[in-house]
Amino acid sequence: MTFKELHLIEPILKALNQEGYSKPTPIQAQSIPAILEGNDLLGCAQTGTGKTAAFAIPILQLLEKQGPRGKHRNPVRTLILTPTRELAIQIGESFDAYGRHLPIRHTVIFGGVSQKNQTDALRRGPDILVATPGRLLDLMQQGFIDLRQLEIFVLDEADRMLDMGFVHDVKKVIAKIPKERQTLFFSATMPSDIVSLANTILKNPVKVEVTPASSTAETIQQSVYYVDKGNKKALLNHLLKDNAIESALVFTRTKHGANKVTKDLANSGITAEAIHGNKSQNARQIALKNFKNKRTRVLVATDIAARGIDIDELSHVINFELPNVPETYVHRIGRTGRAGANGIAYSFCDHEERAYLRDIHKLIDKRIEIVEDHPFPLGSFKSSDKDTEGQQRQRNNNGNTQQARKKNFRSSSSPKNSRRW
Repeated sequence: MTFKELHLIEPILKALNQEGYSKPTPIQAQSIPAILEGNDLLGCAQTGTGKTAAFAIPILQLLEKQGPRGKHRNPVRTLILTPTRELAIQIGESFDAYGRHLPIRHTVIFGGVSQKNQTDALRRGPDILVATPGRLLDLMQQGFIDLRQLEIFVLDEADRMLDMGFVHDVKKVIAKIPKERQTLFFSATMPSDIVSLANTILKNPVKVEVTPASSTAETIQQSVYYVDKGNKKALLNHLLKDNAIESALVFTRTKHGANKVTKDLANSGITAEAIHGNKSQNARQIALKNFKNKRTRVLVATDIAARGIDIDELSHVINFELPNVPETYVHRIGRTGRAGANGIAYSFCDHEERAYLRDIHKLIDKRIEIVEDHPFPLGSFKSSDKDTEGQQRQRNNNGNTQQARKKNFRSSSSPKNSRRW
């Protein structure tokens, strides 16, 4: 199938051709016709499947064909609500690309920066508004945004939205928009709380699921290294001696951990920058730009900051620390192997992360290959202040409220064919 077969208008086809797009991905092929017919849509797709284009392209065509609407001058006609600044910016870039030959205006608003440029753009009357929840509600309260004539509402990355605690903000926004609208709902996973939210805002939606929920792409080569916590730094440096790793996105669970890994890499002569919620918006964008342009070899990120990062030809993802929610593993490694490309994902697993690895095996229903031959095998770390296993278990039990919320996904049993400890 080609994009032309989806009956897209010529200005969009021309833009897609200039972007080098020839064939739609599965989620685009299924979603675009349904959206163009005016249906609500419930989309479940893992990262890297072309989801943004799946809703951006038909939205542009619908707005162009419907022409100007509303009593007020230049009302907001489409709202895309997304959880992070990075993702909002990238969605805006997609509308720039696909709508370059159309007279449809859009703007992006998010927190962490001065609102003046954003309010100036809002005064010019964008047709499409891409926003994060906090800044959207703030500017609505100040009277800069009127959503009374909204035609299309998109809730993107719904599972991450809930993970980040935005559910109440989302409900506040929904209460302010017209009941008669077209709603598009996208999520990488569909746990029960996401399904419940979808049921409250969608009307007879077309359901699109291009891959089994929480599966990993077959194009990603996955492997796990059993290693003591104290040896992870040395193992990371060892792996990065391989010049075949042109670029690596390294994940930690905390902001402090991201900063520490970045500092350790810099001390070893490896160019690295961190990206997380404590960084200013400018610092995050500069770090991301440097990584995309290959001026920085390693980008160290937390999960929230990395959601929505879209980097062409990213060769490696490295889980310096395994996530305590198994779905997060799928999101992380989905940064590589995007849109059919090949990718490699390494994961470090210490004693206290054993349960996390078992849950990941269970969720993805496959055994991750174990790398036995490396210089820092489990049990080789020696330190006078090394934690006892009991201390590790105690720390592991603290602060896992997110894990408890996901407990229906967790199991204490080992998956089939996986190696027991």
